[in-house]
Formats: sequence, C-alpha cells, structure tokens
Amino acid sequence: MILSGKAVAAEIEEELKKRVDALGFTPGLDIVMVGDDPASRTYVEKKLNKAGDIGIRGRLHHLSETTTEEELLSLVSKLNSDNSVHGFIVQMPLPKQINSLKIISAIDARKDADGLHPLNLGNLAQGSPATASATPKGIMRLIDYYKIPVAGAEAVVVGRSNMVGKPISYLLTNRNATVTLCHSKTKNLAEHTRRADILIVAVGSPYLIKSDMVKGGANIIDVGTTKLGAKMVGDVDFDTVSRKANVSPVPGGVGPLTVIMLMENLVELAERAKAEPQAPAPARRRKKQP
Repeated sequence: MILSGKAVAAEIEEELKKRVDALGFTPGLDIVMVGDDPASRTYVEKKLNKAGDIGIRGRLHHLSETTTEEELLSLVSKLNSDNSVHGFIVQMPLPKQINSLKIISAIDARKDADGLHPLNLGNLAQGSPATASATPKGIMRLIDYYKIPVAGAEAVVVGRSNMVGKPISYLLTNRNATVTLCHSKTKNLAEHTRRADILIVAVGSPYLIKSDMVKGGANIIDVGTTKLGAKMVGDVDFDTVSRKANVSPVPGGVGPLTVIMLMENLVELAERAKAEPQAPAPARRRKKQP
C-alpha cells in the first residue's frame, strides 16, 4: 500500500477553512527568510500560497544573507509584540553568522508555529499540551488516516533532528509505541530497522533503506528529500521496498501534510489567542552602546 498524504491533507484543509471562518478575524502567519537558498524559497512560497487558500494572512520578511544576529533578533522581538501576528516561523537554514538555537529560543512560545521553541519541545517530551512541529504532526496524522496501530508497536526512527527525529519519537512514545531512535553513530542500523512495525526515516540520504532492511508488512514513512538531477527522491528505495511494505512516496507522502500542519498550528494559536487574550511578550532589551 502507498501511504499518500494528499487525500488527508485535502480533508484537513477543508476543516481549517471552516475554523478560520469561525474565528471572526483573519489570522496572521509571518515567515522570516534570511538569504536566498533556492529550496527555502520554494518551501516559503508553498506555505504562503497555502495560507492564502485557507484564509490566513501570510506575510514574508525577506532579509539579506548578510543580516546580523542582532538584526534578526530585533525582528523576532517585533513579531513577538505584534498582535496581528498569531504565529510565525524563521525559515531554516540560517546563514553561518547566526545561531539558530538562539533565534528559536527568542521566539515567544505562544507564537511558535514551527513548534521548535525549547518550551514546546520540552512539553512534547513530557506529554503535556504543546505545539508540535509540522512534519512529526503530519506523520501522526498519516498514521491515523491509514489506521496503523501505534500502541505496543515497535517504532524505529532514523534521524535525531530537533525538527523531525526527536519530536516524532516523543509523539510515538506518548501513544505507547516502543521507540528506538537511530542516528549516524548507530551500529548495525539494519538490525534495528528490520524490527520495526513503524519505520520513520528522516536523514536526507537517498535510498538509504533497502528492501532487505525492512520486514514484510511494515509501515514506512519517508521524510527524506534529496534532488537527484530533475528527480526528487527519498531516503527509502521506494521501488523495491514498496513490494514488501507500506511506504509513503516522495514526493506526495509527508510533504503535503507538513505544509497543512503548519497551517493547523497557526489556526490553533489564533484560536488560543482569541480564547485567552494575553499581553505581548516583553520587548527584547537592546544593549546600550558604550
């Protein structure tokens, strides 16, 4: 079976349109992009287009490659304090002169549409309510759409990034799966992947997972995306693995859900802001010049 994300993403989109209508105001999603990375530009355009489709006001802040950390922190502070902004993201990757973790930590957790703030990741880890990052959240929706059993399942996650690997391991654990988190230092990777009832692969290594590394009937979610020539491929050797297991395709699997889950996060943040109006986070103090 092919685990396509298109149908479930379309269903969620229609639900979100109704939730936006019920808000009584236009929710605002701001995206900060630093530099001109081609992949980032493509992703940002998809997010802004989808926001418009749903009725969300999307706004791009495009900064130059030479933007300083202090300048970016200043913009983050302004967005934290802007009541018309219900959620925002800082598109990764950032130029080398900017500390990504410092920027993410400066975002008001109440406006963290990407679910990457340490407070949200910490709450997710302990099973408390939290904004979950879009891709892991999309993976869980895909699993639920295809009625894949989670409780008691052997789940193996390959990749330990803060954006996908770690949060999906928390979400699966919170749903009572037995989770193994593998990474670049894991020995005998195939020994782990062959045990998996649910296998999540998110490393960006084309065709890493071969058919002899999975068991028959397993459910495999491929998060990896690598462009080889004109073709986009995943971390799973789809043609061979799909003959013995259920696999999400690249493209068309998790991708549509990642974008729609970001929109769902934004709508949830707007609904929360409506229900529990709060004063904006304190503006970040600027250092006095000597």
